[in-house]
Amino acid sequence: MPGGRLTEEDRERIAAWLADGLGYAEIARRLGRPTSTISREVARNGVPGDYLAGHAQEAAGRRARRGKPARPPKIVPDGPSAAAASAFVDEFAALLAATGLARMTARVFVSLLVVDAAGLTSADLVHRLQVSPASVSKSIGHLAAMELVVRRPDPGGRRERYAIDDDVWLRAWQADTGAHGDIATAARRGIDIFGPDSAAGGRLDRMGRFFGRLSEHMGGSALADPVVDDALTIVAALVHAARPMRPTALATALGWPPDRVAAALELIAARPEIADPLMLRTAGRTAYAITVRPDRLTATQQTALHP
Repeated sequence: MPGGRLTEEDRERIAAWLADGLGYAEIARRLGRPTSTISREVARNGVPGDYLAGHAQEAAGRRARRGKPARPPKIVPDGPSAAAASAFVDEFAALLAATGLARMTARVFVSLLVVDAAGLTSADLVHRLQVSPASVSKSIGHLAAMELVVRRPDPGGRRERYAIDDDVWLRAWQADTGAHGDIATAARRGIDIFGPDSAAGGRLDRMGRFFGRLSEHMGGSALADPVVDDALTIVAALVHAARPMRPTALATALGWPPDRVAAALELIAARPEIADPLMLRTAGRTAYAITVRPDRLTATQQTALHP
């Protein structure tokens, strides 16, 4: 109640509001307390960015018991390897943070990674990591957006449990593959805007080919996709023919329906990395031929090959 001692719920609210950037005066107004109460509470238990509700509550309990020592909080599950598990969480989280993942988000992710399939609740994570509920909530939001965690109902309770699903790595791999393909497509659009002979066009071309190959490799074998397989057959047919050919002539020679040839030609045009180091070239309005990509050889190399 206002004027009495701060409760555990009050301290969790203070931690969440500090994480949201609220000042002492606004927090005091929301709790119906003097501003000095909030400033003393935070000063006694940390600084605004590091105020921990759980730590503050335990400190208040110790003061209430007149200095009776409290049992130190556990960061990891009970077990013979608790110390090793705690060190692993911190070490692995630091490695993930070095790749660009926020440090707190990395700690939450690794904590979920090393528990059993049941996962953890938000309260579990707050207790294990000794952080504020707001920090856990923000980290779970980031991980959920990247599809790295799943939410499950807590049996016998109203809370949610968070866990790492068994196919999380496949989803992350597929997400990266799609992103790399999008980058390659965007780079090719940039070439059309800035021109293939400009410095920007050259850089975008190299970038597009790199991410195109990366997407292709991460997406699996090209031959696993029937349409890609058809595209490579078209490339082989045009190389063997050594002359421009119309789609109808290709369909007749290959014994394919015209729409199958058309789909393969469209794919080569949309994803030129499939034919690398060759490329599709139009001859006239309706015929196609295969030529070597001009960017594979420098002007000096081309001259040396054709003296």
